[in-house]
Amino acid sequence: MEQIKPNESEGKARKVKDIIKPAKSISDKVSVRAALDEMQARAIDSSPVTDERGKLLLLGTLSKNKMNRNVGGLGHDPKIEPVEAHIEKNSVYCFEDQTIAEAERIMLNAKVGEVPVVTGEKLLVGAINIEAITREKDAWKKTPGTVRNPASEGATIGCSIPPLHQQISQS
Repeated sequence: MEQIKPNESEGKARKVKDIIKPAKSISDKVSVRAALDEMQARAIDSSPVTDERGKLLLLGTLSKNKMNRNVGGLGHDPKIEPVEAHIEKNSVYCFEDQTIAEAERIMLNAKVGEVPVVTGEKLLVGAINIEAITREKDAWKKTPGTVRNPASEGATIGCSIPPLHQQISQS
C-alpha cells in the first residue's frame, strides 16, 4: 500500500490530529447490556472504553462479539454485569502527533479499519479510519507540484517479452 509522503508545502509529514474525527466512547462503569445497546444503536462492532472520572482516559476497547460470547453463558446477567471484565486492554491506538503514515502502518499491522487517537497522557481525542487516510492520499495526489512514481499507477517495469500480437505478426 502506498505510504503518505510529507506535505511539500510544509516540509513535514501531516499528523493524525489533522484528519481525526470525533470519537464516542463507552464508560467502563456501564453494564454489558447498556454497552451492547449503544453499540447496536451506533451500528458498530467495537468501541473505545474510557474512565469517565472527569477525563476520557482510554482503557481499551470493547468487542460486541466478545461480550456476546462471554456473557451468553450461565450465571451472567448482562443487565447488571459491568463491562470492565470485557475490556480488551491491549488494543491498538495511535497518538495525535504521529504521522498519518504511522497510523496507517498501525492499522495495517493490526488488520483494523479504525483506531482511537489519544494524547500523550492517553486521553481520547478522536478516531482515525482507513477511509480518512485514503482521502488524504487522494488529495495529496491531486495537489499540483507533487511528484509521483508512475510505477505505482500501473506502469509495467522490467518486462522484456514482447506482447503476443507482435510475435505473431512478425512471423
